[in-house]
Amino acid sequence: MDSIYIPDEEQMLRAGQILAPQLTPWLQAEPPTATPPGALVFLHGDLGAGKTTLVRGLLRAYGVSGAVRSPTYTLIEPYEVAVGPSQRRLYHLDLYRLADPEELEYLGWQELLADGGLLLIEWPERGAGWLPAPDLRLSITMQPPGRTLKLSGHGAWQAVALKTLFELEKPSANVRKLDNFQVYC
Repeated sequence: MDSIYIPDEEQMLRAGQILAPQLTPWLQAEPPTATPPGALVFLHGDLGAGKTTLVRGLLRAYGVSGAVRSPTYTLIEPYEVAVGPSQRRLYHLDLYRLADPEELEYLGWQELLADGGLLLIEWPERGAGWLPAPDLRLSITMQPPGRTLKLSGHGAWQAVALKTLFELEKPSANVRKLDNFQVYC
């Protein structure tokens, strides 16, 4: 199984909240002051599929309480999140408005990745030829009235994809706190 049906916005937020703790081991470098390697997460899907909603759920799980909007016009939105004793950076990118993949060079995405950033990239196909293969790929397909969420990972990230799907299959009746995360289970 590599996909799951997501019936509504609430469950898409839940998908992001469930994904967050799966990313925590990547964000916790050893020693705590070390910078983890950067990672790319590609978010595929049509307009209105729920990519930003999923990112919003993920950021809420990390304690981000402010507005989380699609960075369609700003192209990049940075977020500081507390992971254990340290702060880590997550970047939400939206490449929909790129006219040419070469414009990625001006965004400084390579520096963000080199600094240990987790890059959540909507519309990554607009960066074809410039972006490397993602560590984790999320594809959202409209299937009215809901959507299908497909996850796949590269290397060790396949375990992140499988664990997230496994957790999404569990009923969502209860909510519990796990460290700094509010996770549906």
